[in-house]
This record gives sequence, C-alpha cells and structure tokens, in this order.
Amino acid sequence: QVRLEESGGGSVQAGGSLRLSCSASGRTFGNDGWFRQAPGKEREFVAAISWSSNWTYYSDLVKGRFTISRDRRDNGERMLFLQMNNLKPEDTAVYYCAGHSGPDPRSHDYAYWGQGVQVTVSS
Repeated sequence: QVRLEESGGGSVQAGGSLRLSCSASGRTFGNDGWFRQAPGKEREFVAAISWSSNWTYYSDLVKGRFTISRDRRDNGERMLFLQMNNLKPEDTAVYYCAGHSGPDPRSHDYAYWGQGVQVTVSS
C-alpha cells in the first residue's frame, strides 16, 4: 500500500521561505506533484516532476519562486520536496503531495494523495 506524508508546513511572513517534504512508503515508479487548496477555492496545480527528474512543470503563479525536487534517503525511502521562496499571502493554502500522475501531470489525475499540510503567509 502506498502512503504519502507531508511535513514542513507552518506560518511565515511575506517574503519568507518554507520547504515542504513528502515521504513515500510503498512507492511505485511515477511522476509526482504538489497541489494546493485555499479556503473556498478548488484544489490547484503547483508543480510536478518526472520520475527521473529530467523535467519539471510549474504553475505560472509560483514559477521563479518555488522549486520541486526529489531525492532518496539512505534507507531507500523516496522523498519529494517543494522549496518555496518569496512567499506571498496568496500562497496561503493546504499543500498536498501527489504521486504517480496520469498522462498530464498538471491535472488532478494522480493515484495517490497525502493528507495535506497547512502553509500560512502573513503580510
């Protein structure tokens, strides 16, 4: 069974940085992504990365400020990261890690989802 778990969320002032992490147990090979959902809004695409890290996609809203990456721990656990710099109040949302996308990694067509982690940016 695949399980995704996010960490690293919190509260920060505008202009600050946060790094989100997502650990994946029982993973299968696939492209991964990050999404977010603000109160009263639909869940939206943030960033995606291929299994081999040879391509990345970003929402225009975060391009140039956020960086998606992946790594593998010594114990073999696969990790997904989202480095968020120059945060803005409009970045406030619950951020979700998503695993194993369908044909379009910018869509919501992912096989696995984490529980989400809150990111709050104050002005």
